[in-house]
Amino acid sequence: MEDYNKMEHLKIKEDILDLVKKYHSAKFTKKPFVSGESIVRYAGRIFDEKELVNLVDSSLDFWLTAGPHAEAFENEFADFMDVEDSILVNSGSSANLVAMSVLTSPKLKDRQLKPGDEVITVAAGFPTTVAPIIQNRLVPVFIDVSLENYNAIPEMIEKAVSPKTKAIFMAHTLGNPFDIGVVMKIARDHNLWVIEDNCDALGSEYNGQLTGTFGDLSTVSFYPAHHMTLGEGGCVLTNNDELAKIARSFRDWGRDCYCAAGEDNTCGLRFTQKCGQLPEGYDHKFVYSHIGYNLKVTDMQAAIGRAQLKKLPGFIEARRKNYEILFNGLLKHEGKLILPKPTKNSNPSWFGFLITIAEGQKFTRTDLVNYLNQNNIHTRNLFAGNLLKQPAYMNIEHRLVGDLKNTDYIMNNTFFIGVYPGVGEPELNYVIDSIDKYLSNF
Repeated sequence: MEDYNKMEHLKIKEDILDLVKKYHSAKFTKKPFVSGESIVRYAGRIFDEKELVNLVDSSLDFWLTAGPHAEAFENEFADFMDVEDSILVNSGSSANLVAMSVLTSPKLKDRQLKPGDEVITVAAGFPTTVAPIIQNRLVPVFIDVSLENYNAIPEMIEKAVSPKTKAIFMAHTLGNPFDIGVVMKIARDHNLWVIEDNCDALGSEYNGQLTGTFGDLSTVSFYPAHHMTLGEGGCVLTNNDELAKIARSFRDWGRDCYCAAGEDNTCGLRFTQKCGQLPEGYDHKFVYSHIGYNLKVTDMQAAIGRAQLKKLPGFIEARRKNYEILFNGLLKHEGKLILPKPTKNSNPSWFGFLITIAEGQKFTRTDLVNYLNQNNIHTRNLFAGNLLKQPAYMNIEHRLVGDLKNTDYIMNNTFFIGVYPGVGEPELNYVIDSIDKYLSNF
């Protein structure tokens, strides 16, 4: 009878998943692009019936927390990135929070970051690269960025180091790697931690090596706008076993135990340890060594990610191809526009195509982006512009090295358009033609 019931529910599941495939075909068939009518989005999720089948299949198992799919995804993503550990969290911003918090752990002894220690970063980017520095009572040290590659000016990094400096935490801006060679040399020379915010750069390479594999820790985002998606989701990567354990602790309520879901005594010492002022032998599953969070994903999200991961190489290739089409198509406007250039020795996996209005033009960013949006071409600014001008950050404790002249220029003159795999040559040619038409007036 039990075998019969098992066969019956498996048959029902098979029927459901067949219907899911049909539903995807009916619901999500892509419509042909029509110039001037269809929207050219700056980003979006790209999926087929495989993601939908994985999602429904997982939901039918009703494993609502992180489980088998989450564990499998962590292993598969670590293999893709060629790192030892991949720690899934519920967003890229949470990944940044976990990564920064890891460095404040007392388990790091003399390398533990403490309140008042400094972290070198930039103000031209997304807020949640900087927010975890402040949230951990550390002091961000801001330096300016270059136009064209939008990353930290290399020579300013060395100038920013002080006796209080303990870490460097920066993003690879819109997929364009910062000068990792310089950053890692400075880190070695001054015994600094390095966190790579790789949320916008999944698949980018520096000297043939994937970004997100150079620093002590790195972070990835799986938000729908990014290179691949779990809906909401993110990841912390590291090759350091101790940092990985600490990251899992911060993710999982701050607990000291590192047992996987469903396991009880991985270390073999569950009832034999003396921790803090707790009674000897206190259940290790309920010992907390950090003031942590609960930042896990659901197994359903991880199931989507496993299907997405198989498509990631194609997504990366499409982003690079779309960048080339836009760059070559807009190159004739250099002088009026500053186009994005890859960092030396890099092969970016572009998140977007940044455009800056050159000095002395008779039109503004607002003029151009209004025109593009009126023609159904979506645009976005480079996130916060100058973060120190934002209401929440105007009065934070910080240190400034040099000025933020380029950051301010970007705040006023820079935007980006899409290169994600959902746009093809017809859409990109329409974008190029639209910019050509607008700039012909100047």
